[in-house]
Amino acid sequence: MSQVATTPTKRILLAEDEENLRDVIRMNLEMEGYEVDEAETGIKALKLAKNSRYNMIILDVMMPEMDGFTVCQNIRLEDTHTPVLFLTAKDSSQDKVEGLKTGADDYLTKPFNLEELLLRVKVLVRHSVRGNAAEEQVQGTYSFNKCEINFTNFKATGVGGKKIDLTKREVELLKLLIEKRGTAVSRKQILEVVWGYDVYPTTRTIDNFVNSFRKYFEKDPSNPRHFHSVRGIGYKFTDKEEV
Repeated sequence: MSQVATTPTKRILLAEDEENLRDVIRMNLEMEGYEVDEAETGIKALKLAKNSRYNMIILDVMMPEMDGFTVCQNIRLEDTHTPVLFLTAKDSSQDKVEGLKTGADDYLTKPFNLEELLLRVKVLVRHSVRGNAAEEQVQGTYSFNKCEINFTNFKATGVGGKKIDLTKREVELLKLLIEKRGTAVSRKQILEVVWGYDVYPTTRTIDNFVNSFRKYFEKDPSNPRHFHSVRGIGYKFTDKEEV
């Protein structure tokens, strides 16, 4: 019996402290087929954003506990990709500039037309999905700087032609870093993708994995040119040597 492929539900985080407005927006988003998580405070919005994955985030600027600008700034420390749309009662150009500076992708002033909101959401979600799909999926083997990794049989050729047997976890982490090459990958994302939500290793465990990669694939492990630490975020892989 064949199985019919289903399209994953697009998830949206809606942070708005006005309950009536939040209910109206949520209802309309759900009617469009989105799955919606709600937050009535900035602190709750930030917690949800850090612990879940969304296709986009709608942020009210004026929220209790933490304003939307601060929430967005904190999100962008670890997540530079998820689209953020600000909702605000303020219409000054300075507020718009501040919102965009914090990393927002769009800006809508209250009161707004619901059709316009839904259209902007559709565009931002589409960009989010395209961005994920555009990441090159690493299959088979991958070569860089005379090294090669085989993701099928867990074998690798390191510096100087040294043969290496990789563990499943090493392969999963290498695949993640290589698929996102040139981009910093946060520790949060590494934990979610490689270890899953149920088993969280210590920060030192991730460091040890990357140190092993440097020994395998770097000419000088103490001066890495491919596996880089990104302070306060995580790690980045580059296939071309980067000083």
